[in-house]
Amino acid sequence: MTYAKESFHVTGLSIRTSNDPGKAERDIPALWARFLSSAAATDIPGITGSDIYCVYTAYEDDHTKPYTVVLGYRTDAPEAIPAPYRSITVPGGAYRKVSVAGRLADGIVVEAWMQIWQSGWDRAYTADYEVYGAAAQDQEAAEVDIFIAVKD
Repeated sequence: MTYAKESFHVTGLSIRTSNDPGKAERDIPALWARFLSSAAATDIPGITGSDIYCVYTAYEDDHTKPYTVVLGYRTDAPEAIPAPYRSITVPGGAYRKVSVAGRLADGIVVEAWMQIWQSGWDRAYTADYEVYGAAAQDQEAAEVDIFIAVKD
């Protein structure tokens, strides 16, 4: 099913990575560790909720090329963003939703991405994102929604 989404802002920590063997598997967990040990929840201005967003954006081409990951909170329109944080706009448009549930340590999100890469969807490669809301707090029975930008 395709959803029409409005644009919104996410402010947080970022890295540049790729799906080359071992690269994202090292970089993204390291970004999560940095984020979870930071004071992002109090340092970032204009946070509009407690959900954590993991946004994949600035793709060089497709999922086989480098991209940027921003891990943070949904925010009002950014103004002065303190270092080391950055703010991005997730564009509005058509998105496919994939929901996963289970133990986060079992790699349920990574497995979902592997299926997405093989899906054959006509992806837009503008910004894809995961939402870690209240249902994702239980590490043993987490629920995470993934939104994939697709061409109209």
